[in-house]
Amino acid sequence: MAKFIYRMQNILAIKLKLEEQAKSVYSMAQVKLTEEEEKLEQLIQKKENYQRELVHKMTLKLNVKDIIHGEDAVEITKYAIQLQEISVKNAKMQVEAARIKLNEAMVERKIQEKLKENAFEEFKIEVNAEEKKEIDELVSYKYSKPKDVVNK
Repeated sequence: MAKFIYRMQNILAIKLKLEEQAKSVYSMAQVKLTEEEEKLEQLIQKKENYQRELVHKMTLKLNVKDIIHGEDAVEITKYAIQLQEISVKNAKMQVEAARIKLNEAMVERKIQEKLKENAFEEFKIEVNAEEKKEIDELVSYKYSKPKDVVNK
């Protein structure tokens, strides 16, 4: 029986490697996004703590220096939150870009796998046709040979 050899197997292997690379890039982007979102949450908690401290300082004995320091801390944290929101947005965009590349790599791999399947089906049809041809030749040889021997 003939052995099936897919002539574009190296392309399929490359597509598989590209898909694996895209998966790793996507997972790294997801990890980065998670880290950025956690930083944002921490900053939001920090801002809320500063605001609580500021309210507490305002209800106690009024110390202008502490109140100004608390307000500054809240404003600085608000600015840090804005910067972190930008980082989160960028991380989301990177995740989306990585997802798109991963999707494209998966589609290309699936196309190559489908081409391989089609080539294998054609190979099976060719092998089947060859086998039928050989069987027909054997049958015709088998039935034609005894007649020649009988006529002599």
